[in-house]
Amino acid sequence: MTHLDFLRQLPCLICGDNTTVEAAHIRYAEPKAAKPITGMGTKSGDWAVPLCGACHRAQHKEGERRWWKDRGINPVEIAAYLRLASGDHDAGCQIIESAR
Repeated sequence: MTHLDFLRQLPCLICGDNTTVEAAHIRYAEPKAAKPITGMGTKSGDWAVPLCGACHRAQHKEGERRWWKDRGINPVEIAAYLRLASGDHDAGCQIIESAR
């Protein structure tokens, strides 16, 4: 199982839905985590978090940085924790629950 497949098996980081979960990639840079900026034609790799389809579309519509800031969640931090726990469903769910 790939890391992105693992993310798709977790509940949505925002609403908890677990039926339409997608791996939502984080596009902006975060120097503290050595995460480069990504965008058109640039792969973001495993810097992603689980979002349901509705939350993922809302995140794109509103703008990534603002959307996360309005919810008080640091997606880069959560993505890093999820990368460490990749493949461990129980640990992934615990990370998601603690972030809400």
